[in-house]
Amino acid sequence: MNAPSAPKAANKLKSTRMAGKLVNDYWEMVWRAKEEGKLVCWYEGSSINPFLEAADIVWVHGEAYSAMLAARHQEGPAQAAAEERGYMRELCSYARTHLGCAVNNQRHRNESDSAFSGVPDDEDISAKLPPPDMIISAYAYCSTGQQWDEMTSRLFGKKIPIFNVSIPWIWASGKDAGYLRGQEWQETSKYVAKQLEEMVKFIEERTGKPYPWDRLRELMRNVKRASELRLEAMDMCTARPAPATLFDWSVSIAPINQLPCTTDIVDYFTNVRDEVAERVRTGEGAVPKEKYRLFFDGIMNWNKLGWLAEKFARYDAAVVAGRYTHMAFWQEPDLIDPNDPVMGMGQNYLICPNNHSSPILIDLIMGLCEKYEVDGIVFHATRTCRAFTNPMHMIAETAQKRLGIQTTMFEGDVADESFYKDELLNTRVEAMLEAIDARRMVMV
Repeated sequence: MNAPSAPKAANKLKSTRMAGKLVNDYWEMVWRAKEEGKLVCWYEGSSINPFLEAADIVWVHGEAYSAMLAARHQEGPAQAAAEERGYMRELCSYARTHLGCAVNNQRHRNESDSAFSGVPDDEDISAKLPPPDMIISAYAYCSTGQQWDEMTSRLFGKKIPIFNVSIPWIWASGKDAGYLRGQEWQETSKYVAKQLEEMVKFIEERTGKPYPWDRLRELMRNVKRASELRLEAMDMCTARPAPATLFDWSVSIAPINQLPCTTDIVDYFTNVRDEVAERVRTGEGAVPKEKYRLFFDGIMNWNKLGWLAEKFARYDAAVVAGRYTHMAFWQEPDLIDPNDPVMGMGQNYLICPNNHSSPILIDLIMGLCEKYEVDGIVFHATRTCRAFTNPMHMIAETAQKRLGIQTTMFEGDVADESFYKDELLNTRVEAMLEAIDARRMVMV
């Protein structure tokens, strides 16, 4: 199968265009934080930003900044600085890019960094991040987070106070274990909630003020409503043709994951939900001539987001769901009680899609494949995130045996474009689509 030569374009949601403005406004707020006398916290992993926003602390989500640089194709200076400093290319490219920002941050402030010899140009936004006044680590499933924070602390002379929130792996080994149930689930939920309460005390020590719980409750009402609207819109994509794809939901990660938790995010997802509903009503698809429905397993190639959206549209393939977009980011809003939010927040941190034992993870993915009636799974084996890649072969085997779903895998990366090979993806996707066609002919 050859990619069609006739021009075809992904029919992206118009409502998601507002995400760009919200993202730009957020980073502008971050960049001027020091000028406004704000405290700054760097963190990675779980969405602890409401805790920080409530306390009027400016928050920098490390993965988000790396993803933003990659999406703008401006990750090069940060990655070069990190490699020159000695961080190897196989290190998580989110971490490597963000650490490069710390290196460039020092360089621009004339701080000692003898390992860095480059001279960033005036448009190098990797150096614009304000240095942290504190670091909070709340990383599920991956030890990189804690090491990342320790390396950041070293770059700033070990002068930055760090608070660690331990988010345990959900082993689900007990007889009563399952998704959101069992003794282990209850115990780990309480364990994380207790640490979050201690984290609040850490925040109080940094600000010198009592924690504003009423403000947190207000923000979490917005988060809960935005999440409900997002999931409602996602559920509508069981329609044929699918009114939106994984690429629309990827654009929408920032509003639900790390942007200010104001009514802006509620308005954003209200508009997305309404546009999706209208497309369902009129039969308008995200892929004009939808022929295949695919599941994407892996973190997005942020350098290639628009490119991949167009590529799959040319194959008449709607990527209707994915592990990264559909199994994370306040995925269980019903757990959140805005009047007493800490427990529900901790539980949502626990259900990161990599934090489950393989049986639970695989069952959840199979459920999504059945719900969206997918024909195939495309696995993105992220070169520098083996935590996400490790279970893929088991997922593929189960999908083929249990559901008869065709699968394919390609290697790329989240923020380092050099690991991606377009020809490899083309060949493997085309082979999978041919297999889907052959299976359909047999089933007729």
